[in-house]
Formats: sequence, structure tokens, C-alpha cells
Amino acid sequence: MARLTGVIARLGLWVAGIGLVLMTAFVFAQVFYRYVIGSSLFWAEPASVMLMGWFIFLGAAVGVKEGYHLSFDVGLMMMPAPWRPWFHSASDLVVVAFGSGMSFFGWQLAAKAASGVIPGLNISRIWDFAPLIGGGVLLVLFSVERILRRAAGLHTSRFGEMDDAADGEIDGHGAGGQAGDALQDTHRGGGR
Repeated sequence: MARLTGVIARLGLWVAGIGLVLMTAFVFAQVFYRYVIGSSLFWAEPASVMLMGWFIFLGAAVGVKEGYHLSFDVGLMMMPAPWRPWFHSASDLVVVAFGSGMSFFGWQLAAKAASGVIPGLNISRIWDFAPLIGGGVLLVLFSVERILRRAAGLHTSRFGEMDDAADGEIDGHGAGGQAGDALQDTHRGGGR
């Protein structure tokens, strides 16, 4: 499953990156046409907004898979180490619920708006909500993978970790130590 989700995440990241570049080009072209040529590209704004939805939701889902999203770990550092995986899994379950809601309610919105047409693009308004549905499905998929990895005793990346290769060895090069080190220093009387 990790290989499959890895391919999906890499593809999602590429699509998000290409969407970001295209959106930037469309906005630049729109500004150029409006202020230099004195005309307007009627399709540039709706296309840019749609692309923005795709790269935001795809990027957010990949961020969940890779453990790059911010998290509230201060409370976890005060807990005994054996309890932490349970709270990480509870956090992932909240993300599963959120992704499920995004997909479900996004689908309902898409169904209601499907008969409409996006001005300037002449495509169904269902495409306005497709990023919400796709992003929600990926959030669920990647969060379930994290839960299953943890249940199997495998490592799941967390924001701020210095274990780039996920092999248990600190191999990143960040400035300063981990937040847990700072808390331990404070408890020992060596506050910063």
C-alpha cells in the first residue's frame, strides 16, 4: 500500500506544482492583456481559481501523507512515550473524518451545481467542487495508511522530525534541537 500511495502522492505533488505554475502564468497573462494590450482573457480568472483549488487540496493531502502539516505536539511531549502512538492515531482519525466530510459534502455540492456552467470556460460547475472531493478522498487514503503503518509498528513521519530517511537515525540538518530536547533542558534547570 505504501508504494501505491507513494506513487499517488508523487503524482499529486506534480499535478499541484504544474497547477501552481499554470495559475501564475494565467494571472500574468491576464494582467499583461488587461494593462498592456487593453483587452482581457475571459477564461484566465476562472481557470486560475480552479487550478488554485486543485493545488491547495492536492498539496494538503500530500502534506498529510508526508507528515509535513503542523501539529500540536506540546501536550504529547508531556505524555509517556507508549501513549503517544495512540494520540497520533486519534489525530489521524480526525483527519479521516474531516476528509470524509470534504468528499461527502463536496459531492453533494457538485451534484447540485452540475447543471450550471462556469462562465469563461463553458464546462460544468461540477469541476468547481472536484478538487474538494479528490482532496478529501486522498486525505482519507493517506491518513488510513498512516494508521495502518503505526499499527504494524512502522515509522510515520511527523512535522519537525529530523529523520529524513525514516530509518530511526537523525540525518536532517536543522538549526537547533527538537522541542522535546528544549523541554528536557528546562526540566533539568538549563532553560534557554
